[in-house]
Amino acid sequence: MGSATPASDDWSAARVVLGEAEIARALTRIAHEILERNKGGDDVLLLGIPTRGVPLAHRLAARLVEVEPTLDVRRVVGSLDITMYRDDLHHHPTRSIGTTEIPGTIDGKVVVLVDDVLFSGRTIRAALDAISDLGRPRAVQLAALVDRGHRELPIRADFVGKNLPTSQSERVRVLLREQDDRDAVLIEGDDA
Repeated sequence: MGSATPASDDWSAARVVLGEAEIARALTRIAHEILERNKGGDDVLLLGIPTRGVPLAHRLAARLVEVEPTLDVRRVVGSLDITMYRDDLHHHPTRSIGTTEIPGTIDGKVVVLVDDVLFSGRTIRAALDAISDLGRPRAVQLAALVDRGHRELPIRADFVGKNLPTSQSERVRVLLREQDDRDAVLIEGDDA
């Protein structure tokens, strides 16, 4: 994930690349794309990857229900803790283990992983490992608010809010009102 910077860091020199309205539009577009690609939302299960993927998944679920009112928002969204599947635990051994909340089963579902920033692809690889321990979905898709490039693994997003080409020295941070009291995507570094 490209936004793992602690909230206490000074981002005063950062440039806003997406504001509240742009994030809202991106999520609405992604929700419509999910419904269109999957011919509705009956078999769709959105799994947010903590931390900011979870509120994004809940926002997407609300938008799916706006378009298809027969969907039950409680059966469309959950969270997937990937802590024990990460390949960087030896660098950060004090990570706290979160919870995985899945309404029902993933078997036969179209699981849409939801994350804030797609960067190296390692977070998504860990999520795929976690999913394989939970069951066998019909398909797994990926929705990311921001795709900043620099993939280390052959992983790509199916649904992207904003492609944001960055240099390795730039940092991307996603702020969400559920955790940060405002919605914004910030970039800091070379051209910020």
